[in-house]
Amino acid sequence: MKSSAVLINTGRGELVDQDALVEALQNKAIAAAGLDVTTPEPLPPTHPLFSLENCVVMPHIGSATVKTRQAMADIAVANHVRIKITF
Repeated sequence: MKSSAVLINTGRGELVDQDALVEALQNKAIAAAGLDVTTPEPLPPTHPLFSLENCVVMPHIGSATVKTRQAMADIAVANHVRIKITF
């Protein structure tokens, strides 16, 4: 990755080697990181990622938008109707 790269992970915590990420951020091998997922989740309060100014760790709220919450509600209703019709 370029030194100007910003790593963003909203998928799965296991996708990122967090120890390597800490090292890359400390050594400025990449510019910054934004994480919505980690391993473990939540990270312990003493985890080194929290002490880095070039890293933002969110509490797994990447899907907390009006649009995605409405889509989740629509899917839940559709599943309820489908199950009710099936049984």
